[in-house]
Amino acid sequence: MNYGEKNIKTKRKEISSKKRRKKKKVGVTFFKFFLIFILIIGVCGVIGAGIFIKNTIDKTPVIKESDVKPSGTTTFVVDEEGNTLDSFFQKGSNRIYKTYDEIPKDLAHAFVAIEDERFYDHNGIDIHGIIRAGVKGILSGNLSEGASTLTQQLIKNNVFPNFTEEKTFSDRLQRKLQEQYLAIQVEKQMSKKEILEAYMNTINLGQGCLGIQTASKRYFGKDVSDLTLSECTVIAGITQSPTQFDPILHPDANARRRELVLQKMLEQEYITQEQYDEAKADAVYDRIKETADAEPEEIANSYFVDALFRQVIDDLINRKNFSETQAYNLIYSGGLTIVATQDRNIQNICDTVLSDPSNYPAHVEYGLEYALTVTHADGTSDNYSKEMLKTYLSETYGEQYPLDFSSPEEAQAAVEEYKSTLGITETDTVIENMNLSPQPQISMVLMDQHTGYVKAIVGGRGDKKVNLSLNRAVDSYRQPGSCFKPLAVYSPALDSAGYTLATPIVDEPYKYANGSDVPNWSGTYIGTTNIRHAIEQSMNVVAVKTLTDIGIETGFDMLKNYGFTSLVSREDAPKFDGNDDLQQPLALGGITQGVSNLELSAAYATIANNGVYTKPILYTKVLDHEGNILLDNTTPLTHRVIKDSTAALLTSCLQDVVTIGTGTTARFPNMAIAGKTGTTGTSDLRNDLWFCGFTPYYTCAMWSGFDSYKTLNVINDEIYVQRLWRQIMSQVHESLPYKDFEIPESVQKKTICTKTGLLATSSCSAKTEYFATGTAPSQSCPGHVTEKPKDKDKHKGNDKDKDKDKEKEDSNTDETPSEVPETSTPDSGSDTTPTTPDTSTPPDGADD
Repeated sequence: MNYGEKNIKTKRKEISSKKRRKKKKVGVTFFKFFLIFILIIGVCGVIGAGIFIKNTIDKTPVIKESDVKPSGTTTFVVDEEGNTLDSFFQKGSNRIYKTYDEIPKDLAHAFVAIEDERFYDHNGIDIHGIIRAGVKGILSGNLSEGASTLTQQLIKNNVFPNFTEEKTFSDRLQRKLQEQYLAIQVEKQMSKKEILEAYMNTINLGQGCLGIQTASKRYFGKDVSDLTLSECTVIAGITQSPTQFDPILHPDANARRRELVLQKMLEQEYITQEQYDEAKADAVYDRIKETADAEPEEIANSYFVDALFRQVIDDLINRKNFSETQAYNLIYSGGLTIVATQDRNIQNICDTVLSDPSNYPAHVEYGLEYALTVTHADGTSDNYSKEMLKTYLSETYGEQYPLDFSSPEEAQAAVEEYKSTLGITETDTVIENMNLSPQPQISMVLMDQHTGYVKAIVGGRGDKKVNLSLNRAVDSYRQPGSCFKPLAVYSPALDSAGYTLATPIVDEPYKYANGSDVPNWSGTYIGTTNIRHAIEQSMNVVAVKTLTDIGIETGFDMLKNYGFTSLVSREDAPKFDGNDDLQQPLALGGITQGVSNLELSAAYATIANNGVYTKPILYTKVLDHEGNILLDNTTPLTHRVIKDSTAALLTSCLQDVVTIGTGTTARFPNMAIAGKTGTTGTSDLRNDLWFCGFTPYYTCAMWSGFDSYKTLNVINDEIYVQRLWRQIMSQVHESLPYKDFEIPESVQKKTICTKTGLLATSSCSAKTEYFATGTAPSQSCPGHVTEKPKDKDKHKGNDKDKDKDKEKEDSNTDETPSEVPETSTPDSGSDTTPTTPDTSTPPDGADD
């Protein structure tokens, strides 16, 4: 290398040149800006995190010591005479509280060793555990590693019981921060013994057991104070996952967890090596099996009590300003007494009839509910839903309804085939939930229209294995078909639009506003008819023409007044892909979401109650543990929907439906009956079958169909729903005296011409008809001239969305020819409302 003076000077010149200095300055400036940017990002992050934490803490509920302690008393559901109806809440509040001194030290040590080994050292938050879980999560890529202390778990169970419903990371993070904040507060108020005592009496220990005493009785048939070390570790091993580590259903999984509990206890010096060896060698699962075999299987709660539970929860939230957590905790462990409206005898009748397979079509299929969890040896889990199974079967076999099977064996084979594609190994722990329900299904609501008291609910047929399962009477929303006609069309037409039962209207080929045909179920048209006959024979054309004439919004508003909450307004249409229910098919029950059986029952009960709507109630009172009234439901919410005259006119027409119309199979002797049939689908293929009817005593609505919306294979026995309705209602009314529907003073009789609807003369074919006072015709019939029927409203329509009309019309073409009584003749003059009891029971199929 050249170290001459000349070269050295040249090098120095290069270094000190302006260009070099400029480059260096730019680099330094860039570096400074980069540091400032990082600093700003960091500051913003800290500020944002601080704001998030502050807002989260500000939303944290204020709690007392009593809020984190379980109550331990059972809530009972009783009837109005005080007889216990159900033990629904007993499973959720079956804990028997034990003090710390009554609990074996080995059990307390087992929980601490496996769940929170630094319990006695931290202040509610285990910083060491959080760091450990974070590092392990980052290294493994699985951030599910737990770091909750026993104090946090206690708060989660008693203050945040709905944590399982969290859907986002933000929800979980907020709840976690609130848990940690409250844990510190609780540790300042309670001693470690008090916290541990509350924890052991709170936790879910599988098989519906809350708390250690209930678990001890369930698994070992003994008091918790008598548990051995080996038995203590079995119970402590359940906590992390009560389903996965259930010692009865999954003894092998629990055994692995139990061994870990013993190892932790040995490492933390709670037990000696000798105690460890003795406990490990104990054949404890043999004793558990013996106890489990002797324990009677618990029966799931009824559909009525499931619905009652939801109504009480809603009322505690809306009327008493409880949080959802507070409402759940109060019901499950508050020692309440709930006085239900259920009539046990009526409920037993309904259950007996609707659970009898011989009352249904011979062809039975089985709908599958399915869920699968596979836990691998490394602790990771995969969940598989029925939707995933459905997708597999659809793609493999091209089935439209792949979860409906001809036999349980076929369903089991499909499940096994699907499982074989999941790569499940012998080291995996599999938790499978499979339930088959017979199809078609059923739902029914029976209520007292005068009080709003719901007397019986059936939410399905087949074995009900779990609580709060699908309740088809309140949870399922189905298309109501022609059951909507009296509500959406004829109620407003008679009440305020100037129509009478004698108003003539032409039954003829007619089109929706979008140009598609409105089909009559019979495929025929009879020309000029009247409103009474249109209701009796469930004429589609007359219903659509009438709704179009009075205005679709008028019908829509009437339905809202009847209490339907699932209707879609134009304002809400964007939430439903632009669909709303202000369309002409509304007349035939063609709506976006469908309706619940409970709400449809309440609507027909309104007609039966002289036009006054009464909100359905399932309880009259809720008493707290001391017997004080917490909720008073004895005065239900009511409002008038239609005039008493309108209700009487509709009732008269609906009596005709049962005596000579489409619902004759529902008729039974010695009682006045009114009702309406409803179906959806085409004339050959049905998706839903309805019958909504009432007597002067009770209202009952019944639905049947496939859960999957598969078409019913009942072309020769579509009336079985009416037959079921008759079997139930005839038994319910067996000991009740005959009663007729009352005609109010606001209704008068007139003899009219069956052709023109005007006052009859000697040359007319005459009949007696009911009219609301002031609406009867004042002119006499001028005589008759044979003339081709015309209707100026033939193509009247005001709906802009033609595709919506066509789509809804296609699935609501009620009714089928099989429902026409053979003895019925249009406008025969024989449709006068009967005023004497009907003592004849028609044979099944008399309305075919």
